[in-house]
Amino acid sequence: MQPIAPITDDNPTVEEMEARIARFGALRPTGDYADARIPGCERTTYRVLGERPGAPLAAEEFHLNLVKCDTGKSAPLHNHLTQEVFIPLTGEWEVFWGPDGDRSLRIGPWDTVSIPPGLCRGFRNVGNSEAWLIGIAGGRDPGRINWPKPVLEAAKAAGVDLPVDPG
Repeated sequence: MQPIAPITDDNPTVEEMEARIARFGALRPTGDYADARIPGCERTTYRVLGERPGAPLAAEEFHLNLVKCDTGKSAPLHNHLTQEVFIPLTGEWEVFWGPDGDRSLRIGPWDTVSIPPGLCRGFRNVGNSEAWLIGIAGGRDPGRINWPKPVLEAAKAAGVDLPVDPG
């Protein structure tokens, strides 16, 4: 059985809690997702919680990104060692999974899908306009991403160098 969190005397100041807010108007898009340069995978990502540069708030066991995609654009099939959750805020999205990404389902605003660790997954905006989605990845460092061979080949053909985990 897991221990329960003790009741403490912790009482951060307003200023300390203000430092734990990522104001949407202050967020800046990150441009370091190499796979977003693959044709058809263009998207804008705003890091909110994470370990990487560009996230205004530090990760404490999970990462959170806001993702904006035009119609038909996607995050290609990829794999994390951690669970990943997708929650559309607007639009209609297709979430696809499996070794070839041949299985899929559609989700809409405020639906939530949880992808288990180690399962190849991706998402695509299948709506009629630009749309927003929240992506949440578990762990302090879910960034060790792996891509199946077709994604690596598409990246190479587009002149995009995807980092590959040698592990």
